[in-house]
Amino acid sequence: MAKIIFTPIGIIHSPFHRPEGTPIQPAAAADVAGTVTVFPAYQEGLQDLEGFSHLFLIYHFHLSKNSTLKVTPFLDQTTRGVFATRAPSRPNPIGISVVRLDRIEGATLFIRDVDVIDGTPLLDLKPYVPAFDSRTDARIGWLAANLEKMPKVRDDGRFSAPKDDS
Repeated sequence: MAKIIFTPIGIIHSPFHRPEGTPIQPAAAADVAGTVTVFPAYQEGLQDLEGFSHLFLIYHFHLSKNSTLKVTPFLDQTTRGVFATRAPSRPNPIGISVVRLDRIEGATLFIRDVDVIDGTPLLDLKPYVPAFDSRTDARIGWLAANLEKMPKVRDDGRFSAPKDDS
């Protein structure tokens, strides 16, 4: 298969400059303000976006240096397969967040509920549409036992791949 190359369309700005202290999901980032600066070459693609209240940000986990197939998630003490988590240490370090769109001024989007590190490269934007994107019959696997922890969780710097027991 051919190599896939993405070009960022903008940069996400937030008050978080390091992984430690960054919310690990938008629910833990309630009302945290940030901006997205869309590069000039992509600005005309923002037409009609202001009518949406929420957006998917699709971005590159630019600080994730190691890929691993097993991780110990923040909300758990059990080693899990990376694809059963939202951990950044993935074969393709791509993140997705749903944020609130407050307004657009030129090529700058003013957003809330930001759980992303400042300077993160934006790969794409998509409108969040509840009729398409909400699922009432969804199961959440191992997270069900830990969901009550989510609203307050921020990165404590302890994320790691599983320890080598050899």
